[in-house]
Amino acid sequence: MSQHLASTFADLKADLIHKDGPRISTMRNYRFCIAVYRPVDEYKLRMHAARLEKELSHSGWVVKTISLQVLLLRRLEAHGPEFMARLIAREKAAAKRGPERGLHLLTQKIQPELEGPQGIAADVVREIEDFTTANPEKADRTLVILGRAGALYPFFSASALLKHIDGRTDNVPVVLLYPGERFGDTGLSFMGLAAAHTDYRPRIYG
Repeated sequence: MSQHLASTFADLKADLIHKDGPRISTMRNYRFCIAVYRPVDEYKLRMHAARLEKELSHSGWVVKTISLQVLLLRRLEAHGPEFMARLIAREKAAAKRGPERGLHLLTQKIQPELEGPQGIAADVVREIEDFTTANPEKADRTLVILGRAGALYPFFSASALLKHIDGRTDNVPVVLLYPGERFGDTGLSFMGLAAAHTDYRPRIYG
């Protein structure tokens, strides 16, 4: 499986450094792609992603890695120091009456932080804007990697995130690291557990 990841990142790198500019998508002005991997390969995936960043940096690129987990934790922490403690206590109490009750409670509290154009997508856009503003001379050699999506399961929707950041990233190439399973050319199941979404627009590597 490590060889599979090596092949995935070799293909991705080749398309990024194409002589005519990044070729990670077949659609004009849509520079998004997905690198899919098995959730059990999370740590191997991080090694390959770090290696890609290092190789691109040596070639004059600037790379921004954004942790979706960190963005969510920041949003939750912004509610104040007591919020997380109360949420954990309420989830434990609800789960004692049934696991589905605890999950329902968390869904009610966490999904609003993730959904819509003003959810976590707005945080991603802000991170990208800050990075491109700080590196204006590297506009044609800038890459953004979105990682740690698995930490947001089962509340996260990759298709919704990409929809809400489309047109808001200064046309910078964006790679979403996606833990899950692939189904055909355009289908993905988040973590290999969620129902497969079968019509992803971005190119899928892996």
